[in-house]
Amino acid sequence: MAESTVWWLITGCVVAAELVTGTFYLLMLAIGLAAAALAAHAGLALAAQIGVAAVVGGGAVVAWHLLRPQSSTLRAGSNRDVNLDIGETVHVEAWHPDGTTTVKYRGAQWAAVHGAGTLPSTGAHRIVEVRGSQLVIEKFEP
Repeated sequence: MAESTVWWLITGCVVAAELVTGTFYLLMLAIGLAAAALAAHAGLALAAQIGVAAVVGGGAVVAWHLLRPQSSTLRAGSNRDVNLDIGETVHVEAWHPDGTTTVKYRGAQWAAVHGAGTLPSTGAHRIVEVRGSQLVIEKFEP
């Protein structure tokens, strides 16, 4: 079996492992293995093929690590990408003495509190966070 065939088989195994685990870094390593297969097709020695695999695969891993989108620092309860309720509006009729209110949202009654640094007031409010079954809201200024 030719050296290039072995490299292609290893590349296929690593791609299959990436599909099973979802680890994108394995795909970067597979790029390095494919580069080694191309080096074998070009007739480079085995040591050069291994060097090409290491440099290209390792470089791809480092490049992906540096250039990948950074995860959000927001908690899930206040991250619009996780919770589509964030940013929606509700109407506050009145506030209870303990600083809570009840609002109708999505056909149900929800307990709500005002966000930090905001004063309780009636009218339109925007949802800024969801804590379990409680909404954190702030005054909506259109």
